[in-house]
Amino acid sequence: MSLTFHWFLPTNGDSRDVVGGGHGSPATASGRDRPPTVAYLSQIARAAEDLGFVAALTPTGAWCEDAWLTTAMVSQHTERLKFLVAFRPGFVSPTLAAQMAATFQRQTGGRLLLNVVTGGESREQRAYGDFLDKDARYRRTGEFLHVVRELWDGKSVDLDGEHLRVEEARLSRVPDPVPEVYFGGSSPAAGEVAARHADVYLTWGEPPAQVAGKIAWIRGLAAAHGRTPRFGIRLHVITRDTAAQAWAEADRLLDGFDPQTVRAVQEGLGRSESEGQRRMLALHGGSRDGLEIHPNLWAGIGLVRGGAGTALVGSHEEVAERIKEYHALGIDEFVLSGYPHLEEAYWFGEGVLPRLAAQGLWTHPDGRASAAAPELPVAI
Repeated sequence: MSLTFHWFLPTNGDSRDVVGGGHGSPATASGRDRPPTVAYLSQIARAAEDLGFVAALTPTGAWCEDAWLTTAMVSQHTERLKFLVAFRPGFVSPTLAAQMAATFQRQTGGRLLLNVVTGGESREQRAYGDFLDKDARYRRTGEFLHVVRELWDGKSVDLDGEHLRVEEARLSRVPDPVPEVYFGGSSPAAGEVAARHADVYLTWGEPPAQVAGKIAWIRGLAAAHGRTPRFGIRLHVITRDTAAQAWAEADRLLDGFDPQTVRAVQEGLGRSESEGQRRMLALHGGSRDGLEIHPNLWAGIGLVRGGAGTALVGSHEEVAERIKEYHALGIDEFVLSGYPHLEEAYWFGEGVLPRLAAQGLWTHPDGRASAAAPELPVAI
């Protein structure tokens, strides 16, 4: 099975420095270095498409541009690239969401993947008019996905649930193909929703032993429902021709973290209700020391950014080896990003992907010959 790689559209702004934000914290000033215009995001999307990434993730929240609208515009500047659109249930009705997804599929030639984000921060949810607590939000997400999937199957739906109610809901045109549902979460309530509804369960970039535990957990829950989801991981990357160059770049990024900003971000993230965010914070404890928490796995990004806070750092060969390590655990999809996102896409796409292709672990979605590994010099 060929590994699947996705990239990231920085709809909160991009920079040569790390752009903080997420999980209730605003984007940092560095996000203004390269504003998230359609022109710039389309440049990243076209690069990702050419390099062989399958899709591009767009985040959701008050800290970034709206994912639905942005990807709809960027899709018109690409041909093959899919869009992994982060979406929060509860802000719109499930019938409207199912209709929006069906429209997106028709207008883009089937290039929508849906990243369902329940929302881990009550304070931010209340700003949008959502006053349910965290566990109730997950129960609502389960009802939401039940309705959406039934509608996508062409069924008429009646539901009088705990949080949602629809009568004779039906789509006039179902999506073709049906979008796959990507879902993440580390709490017991999240696990139950993932087990019932996720096509791909996503985890943030924890060390392999912790990732293995989460995979076993979700596999067990899903098996009880007769389901076998795939697994993906969300990571940043800093990959260079040599390990020294990669770690020098990580050090440069770290040197750019203002101590006051780090303290403020860590205080804010420390109030997070998200179990996944708690696990991310535990990897570094707010300290700049000991940030390599597993070979080539660096927790420095999480000092200033909510959500995904770890990066694979090293030479192209080392990063490829870490990807193989995660793949051996059961990870088949990698959702990656790097600062700045345009340049880092090329570092990874031209440095790591050919090495994985040479080992039979990856093929370019277009099947192009350029996916072959670079030739090694011949001794004479």
